[in-house]
Amino acid sequence: MKVRSTEQAPQRTAETTAKTKTGTAIGRREILLAGLAAGGAVAAPAGLALAAAPQVEGVGRNAPDAPQSAPTTVAQHRVEVPAPHGAVTAGHPLASMAGMQMLLKGGTAADAVVAAMAVLNVCEPWASGAAGNGLANVYEKKTGKVISLAFTGAAPKLVDDKASTADLTHGPKAIVTPGSFGGWIELARRYGKLPLATLLEPAIGYARDGHPLDPSVARDIARQRATFAKYPTTAAIFLPGGQPPAPRAMFKNVPLSRTFQALADAETAALKGGADRDRALQAAYDYFYTGPIAQEMSRFSEANGGWLRLADMRAYRAKWVAPVMTTYRGVDVYAAPLTSRSGLEMCEQLNLIEGFDFAATKPGSAESLHLIAECVKVTKADVYRYAADPASSPVPTEAITSKKFADQRRALINLTRAIPYPTGADLGGPRPGPRPLDVAARMPGDTTSLTAVDSEGNAVAVTTTLGGGFGTCLVMGETGLFCNNGLRSGSTAPYRDHPNFVRAGRVPLLGNCPTVLIDKGQFRAAFGSPGGETIGTTQFQMVLNLIDRQMPIQAAIEAPRITLDAEPGFYTPGAAVTVMLESRFAPEAAAGLTAMGHKIRMVGPYSAGAIQGVLVSSEGTRMAGADSRRMAYAIGY
Repeated sequence: MKVRSTEQAPQRTAETTAKTKTGTAIGRREILLAGLAAGGAVAAPAGLALAAAPQVEGVGRNAPDAPQSAPTTVAQHRVEVPAPHGAVTAGHPLASMAGMQMLLKGGTAADAVVAAMAVLNVCEPWASGAAGNGLANVYEKKTGKVISLAFTGAAPKLVDDKASTADLTHGPKAIVTPGSFGGWIELARRYGKLPLATLLEPAIGYARDGHPLDPSVARDIARQRATFAKYPTTAAIFLPGGQPPAPRAMFKNVPLSRTFQALADAETAALKGGADRDRALQAAYDYFYTGPIAQEMSRFSEANGGWLRLADMRAYRAKWVAPVMTTYRGVDVYAAPLTSRSGLEMCEQLNLIEGFDFAATKPGSAESLHLIAECVKVTKADVYRYAADPASSPVPTEAITSKKFADQRRALINLTRAIPYPTGADLGGPRPGPRPLDVAARMPGDTTSLTAVDSEGNAVAVTTTLGGGFGTCLVMGETGLFCNNGLRSGSTAPYRDHPNFVRAGRVPLLGNCPTVLIDKGQFRAAFGSPGGETIGTTQFQMVLNLIDRQMPIQAAIEAPRITLDAEPGFYTPGAAVTVMLESRFAPEAAAGLTAMGHKIRMVGPYSAGAIQGVLVSSEGTRMAGADSRRMAYAIGY
């Protein structure tokens, strides 16, 4: 492995190349479209010659909008967004704008993400909502500290752990206790300034009056048509007139608008009655968790054979906890705490690869991708053996995230050959029994992630989810809300002796991993990604892009990625692992990985994860980015 003393950011390399070819300073268009050496370039079709620029004074190749001035390769399709005063980058443009409205009204990063999450409930109804679950990491500019908020609900107390896989996938028995709204209130209470009524106003309007439905969401609704048709409360909203809504049609969720309005009214009434901000927010919280919303959810669940009850809602609390963290090449990495497995994953993956000179590998090469894949493989074996709700089973978090442990586990990695999917390290605790290979299939997760930074320099990264697409697929009575289906296989283990098997009162695992980077005591970046099983792998590569490759934020987001899949799943030692490559990687990379013994599958060019984030550039300026893999958007001011 050849060592380089420095490695230029790929975009700068491309710009320098463009300048050398023309012999003149590059123009605006060339800057916007410069190809990235990291891979993923879209080249001219074979056999087609590029038109030569005419040599005419004042026009020709230096004209910023002339076709002849464009570079031959394009990899970064969006510009990074400057954010000298603040930024919001979320999974839907309307959500980002709602968050930005809060910043412009004098709100904080916490206010911005609450408003954005509420709009995402309307505009990305398959991915997140007030009755879902999630995790946040908050950077406090004043103290320089990072703290995590876990707003994750548990399995209801009445849950039957012998229920069928189908029952735990969607419908009234798949529900876990709603956590997200409690998280919204905690963020607003501790770090916000604006009234809840102001934060919910954009979402109320879009739910009541409608918004143009994104084509990807319309396709998701159409795919779920048969399931939605089973549940009248769902069909009334998502199958208007018995049909899936058309792409770009005005889509409404009037029951949700009434729910949000009632929560805002509860706060407003408390304020008019003389309550301070905390007590007014508590009034909205109570309306959701002990009042009319909780009562309606409990009534509807019981009437339809579900297990969620008012007692489960009353017992729920979001929790402020310490993040899981490590250091990577001198940068502090603050990741998500349990009950997310991905915080543990990111930390161990980074600790493993830190023992190799990753920066010296060629971006997109089989050598670099092999290192990533093997670190992911070893880590998943360790994390899936132990990760669980720490309230019900001890988790060796300190051991898994330690450098010493990584030094031991790194010995499994062969630099030239793919290893079989290993057994997790023995760190004490229960010893797993036999693991049959015919367990139930896993259901993938669907999630959304967003990040905001305010004028004071505070940052909040949030990843929130309904579990599988549209969660339980069951709108809870008159609330307009889906619940998280966290009891499904994947969020829970398929083996009864595993600490993450379905149990009453146990919080199932999430993959969510909002992340904050601190460099020498200074804020460096905040970001997160949806993607269920792929989240830890996606964000691992994001850190490598930012630190080892020194990429700008948008380039780091758009660079091609790999992810891993396992059959029957990562809980099972000896599972068959497939490395999935976005098709923008060169064929030579796939061939090299195959020669090393990897099973390879090429997937879509923009299909692995969808990161939203904010980065402090090498010049000390804040820049935001959003992933073109989904409908995400970044806005700065």
